[in-house]
Amino acid sequence: MDKSMMVFLAVGIGFFYLVTTNVNKIQQEDERLQNTGYEQEHRFDQYYTEDSMGDKILDVTLADPQTQVAAWNKSPLKEEYLELFPDFDTMRAYVKNRVRGKVLIDKLNKQIQETEDKFFSGALDAEGAKRALKQLK
Repeated sequence: MDKSMMVFLAVGIGFFYLVTTNVNKIQQEDERLQNTGYEQEHRFDQYYTEDSMGDKILDVTLADPQTQVAAWNKSPLKEEYLELFPDFDTMRAYVKNRVRGKVLIDKLNKQIQETEDKFFSGALDAEGAKRALKQLK
């Protein structure tokens, strides 16, 4: 490729980046321009708060059980939680400190206990245990 083609590609990529960044900002500010993808991506944002330490908390106390589980499955907190595997006690503490909502907490603690029992009995290997912890039903 010659230099003019490289410059053309660089300018095109820069233009594409600026356009997509500005469109995303406009979608955030103007409800009329928000598409369904934006709504799907941000539908659980109302359930996030911060504690006094600045940590993100998932507070689904007033939500119905189905919404609680759906919010957890889409939550970035779930990824942090899964990184704690195989330290099941730390996982329980994480749920206690970073999740609000009785139904959700009960389901997570039950899931942790069942997975821990199966993992230490040899019924599940590490990958199987991670898969079991990954999707809450």
